[in-house]
Amino acid sequence: MNLAGKDLNLLWLFHVLYQERSVSAAAGRLALSQPALSHRLARLRDAFGDTLFVRAPRGLTPTPRAHELAPHVQRLVASLEGFFELCEGGDFLAREERVHLFTTDYMEQLLLPRLLPVIRREAPNLQLVTHNTRGRLPRGELETGACDIAIAGFFEDLPATCYQQRVHREGFRVLSVRDHPRLGEGLDLEAYLACDHLVTTLTGDLDGLVDRHLRELGRDRCIVAGLSSFTVPPRLVAESDLLLTCLASVAEEATRRDARLVSHPCPLPLGEVGVIQVWHRRTHDDRLRAWLRGRIQALLEA
Repeated sequence: MNLAGKDLNLLWLFHVLYQERSVSAAAGRLALSQPALSHRLARLRDAFGDTLFVRAPRGLTPTPRAHELAPHVQRLVASLEGFFELCEGGDFLAREERVHLFTTDYMEQLLLPRLLPVIRREAPNLQLVTHNTRGRLPRGELETGACDIAIAGFFEDLPATCYQQRVHREGFRVLSVRDHPRLGEGLDLEAYLACDHLVTTLTGDLDGLVDRHLRELGRDRCIVAGLSSFTVPPRLVAESDLLLTCLASVAEEATRRDARLVSHPCPLPLGEVGVIQVWHRRTHDDRLRAWLRGRIQALLEA
């Protein structure tokens, strides 16, 4: 067969459509308009003599022929990616790439002010896009390639297809307004429990690490509100008599920004949170992403 008349780009189109099962998601991943993608999809169908992907109430459904072709296309794409990665040699930092990082606003605040200057200096064609984890491991996104790296301190039950690396550890502090009416004698456990509290909850669950420790002591606290953010609650504490138990770096940044706030040692033995970065084995050997993971580890361990 003569390959001269074959458009190998259609293999990549098939690969992305099969993973995403959505015209809009595939168009975003390929940086194409939806009309442009639809035009290419028509060429793909013509090339393979099959509809391949049928519109459904929630995206696209592969035909039996598409399911039959998928493993062969996946192997071809992996082989081509490996070939071109080998060809790129030492120029991988010059690649035009978009890397998707799933994390929290707390980690964005801690990491990005140091990471972005490194990217601009060393890999100027790399675009970094962050997404909120919403309190979960982005398992599906890691599998499909929509997530390149995930960073948080609450990931559990990692699939066997993923790697992990600990990149950061830190403990807890308690934030209050500087002239808090109940803390004139300092913050011990009794003063802590006499106050009302804000909590950060990414899942809506108000029963956190603090509350589990308190139950072991036969105690509890009054929680006024749970917020889906690490960086917003300190602003509310500055305007109230509420307390916020938070990570030490959140407290440090909050007191630096607002002189009304003060940070106290936590009166409970909460220990430390270990933050990990997670990536799928499909990107493990990618030199650009491995470089980025190394920079993240170095910055967070510094």
